[in-house]
Amino acid sequence: MNPSDLREDSEDTTSTLAERARAASRSTWVSVAVNVVLSSAQITVGVLSKSQALIADGVHSLSDLVADFVVLLANQHSQKDADQDHPYGHQRYETAASLVLGLLLLAVGVGMLWAAAHKLQAPELIPTVHVTALWVAGAALVAKELLFRYMLKVAKRVKSSMLVANAWHARSDAASSLVVGIGIIGNLLGYPILDPIAAAIVGFMITRMGWSFGWDAMHDLMDRAVDEAEVQAIRATLVGTPGVSGVHDVRTRKMGDLIVVDAHLEVPADLSVEQGHNIAVLARQRVMQHHRVLNLMTHVDPYQRPDLDHAASQK
Repeated sequence: MNPSDLREDSEDTTSTLAERARAASRSTWVSVAVNVVLSSAQITVGVLSKSQALIADGVHSLSDLVADFVVLLANQHSQKDADQDHPYGHQRYETAASLVLGLLLLAVGVGMLWAAAHKLQAPELIPTVHVTALWVAGAALVAKELLFRYMLKVAKRVKSSMLVANAWHARSDAASSLVVGIGIIGNLLGYPILDPIAAAIVGFMITRMGWSFGWDAMHDLMDRAVDEAEVQAIRATLVGTPGVSGVHDVRTRKMGDLIVVDAHLEVPADLSVEQGHNIAVLARQRVMQHHRVLNLMTHVDPYQRPDLDHAASQK
């Protein structure tokens, strides 16, 4: 085993984490700029044009702004190196941020549903909105869809679940702006009740997405394993390591967007301790090179060929 190989592997991992951090910061600041403009325009025009749906969409954009700062904070803390209190690093700040995003969406969605339900109790008091609200809703739809596509592209490139969550948050805004636009059109055509109905639909969409993000993040914080396909891929890499005769008890848990793995490696029983150790080191290096694994803890077990075991029992 060449020590320089391990150093290069460590440098590659550090470079990847740094790249993810830069991408997260850049894309999130773009989102901040867009949401400042949109929330200001939507809430202002919504109030002036008497559109509850547009106000609700503006509040959603405002929640995005808060979410963006949550992401920036998590991104800053998740870059910290491992320390005595956090020996596996600080990657779970990203998972915690996804949980906060989910709870934020959930609270905003429930609030919108409550406001819409209150308005629907007195449909005769629902005013006719001004056509300006429709133009603002259309502009918001285009801006949010473009923002979603940009953020999702960045998130997939750096493989960040936190950025994926924030990107889909932007897509939920685009979908909500579409619903708001339809509600405003219905209001302008003589069906005022469609405006608060659109606000209620937006509230339901946001509530559902908030629940989904929050539930997934909570399970990840409870050491949920990665999917079976990824476990089998890691197992295959271990089995393919020269000197490894078998693998069992492969366990995984998520650490942000990375994985912590425990595995028992079976090596020939007649090897020395040093030889078994070198095989385990090689297996760890291969897994960390080919998978998004933060750390692999191995336990070396002696392996006897079944035919030799049988022969020994016959003596």
